[in-house]
Amino acid sequence: MACSCLSDDTWYALSQMRTTTSLTTTLHVEDPEKLGPNSSMADYPIEKVFPVYAVGVSEPDPNLIVSVANTASTVGDPIWDAVKLEAKLEAEKEPILSSFLYASILTHDCLDRALSFVLSNRLQNPTLLATQLMDIFCDVIMHDRCIQCSIRLDLQACKDRDPSCLSYCSALLYLKGYHSLQTHRVAHALWNQGRKVLALALQSRVSEVFGVDIHPAAKIGDGILLDHATGVVIGETAVIGNRVSLMQGVTLGGTGKETGDRHPQIGQGALIGASVTILGNIKVGEGAMVGAGSLVMKDVPPHSMVTGIPAKVIGYVDDQDPSLTMKHDASKEFFKKVAISCKEARSNGSVA
Repeated sequence: MACSCLSDDTWYALSQMRTTTSLTTTLHVEDPEKLGPNSSMADYPIEKVFPVYAVGVSEPDPNLIVSVANTASTVGDPIWDAVKLEAKLEAEKEPILSSFLYASILTHDCLDRALSFVLSNRLQNPTLLATQLMDIFCDVIMHDRCIQCSIRLDLQACKDRDPSCLSYCSALLYLKGYHSLQTHRVAHALWNQGRKVLALALQSRVSEVFGVDIHPAAKIGDGILLDHATGVVIGETAVIGNRVSLMQGVTLGGTGKETGDRHPQIGQGALIGASVTILGNIKVGEGAMVGAGSLVMKDVPPHSMVTGIPAKVIGYVDDQDPSLTMKHDASKEFFKKVAISCKEARSNGSVA
């Protein structure tokens, strides 16, 4: 499969799109000649050009996201164009990084190869060479349209939901949550191909380098944010839906030595707070929010807010997908309940 790359003059074909437009909508230009092929990318901010499903309600169509993978379509890859433009600007601002930015991004012809280069250089060691890893990553990513779709939606999720993410370029180069997740996607593909030893080798390197441990067999959807990512552990039979956000220290683990489905299933749009532990074959419903530091041992209803040890339902969230808003704070009603409970406990002499 050819790579998903494009020239700058394809940007005008997307200028009429709005951020609320679904990726499944037919792409068109009302009057391309008015825009012109030489229009500057700066004239069309990426937020206005790329159909950001991550802040909408529609599901993406992977065939449209990487529609130029093997065609000469006028619809391009705006995220890759944004990455290149940002890299060029950064190289001008920080000449000391120009060689690094050129080798990591500007010398490549598509996002897929650039990502393969970045991952291989971050994960290399004396016995697992960067050139070998580059071949592995490219071989998998360049032949898997689903992964090509996922790496773009995950990058968009970083830009949309992480306020500390300065640009697509910085996410691609530096965010270990993004790197861990994309390496898992390759390892998962290798696992499904029967190349389990190689998949486990990648898992091991990610654990060593990034402090993130995701079993290659775990199933993870699109538009995922691993914010900070340090200490994230995801077990073998875990399933994570689309548009989920997980903070640092999250554990999706088992409860013993049982076999079969023994890890959690996280519904799409869920927000899992920092240091949350979810154990066993339980379900966290769509659009649910789990408060930081909680221990979840039973199913969580859709669109509910749970917190505590063990976690209990304290209310319901207004947002369809709290993972997109990243609002971790509990409601006023929750704090009222806590205050009343403490007052009652004090009156009964059970609280010092």
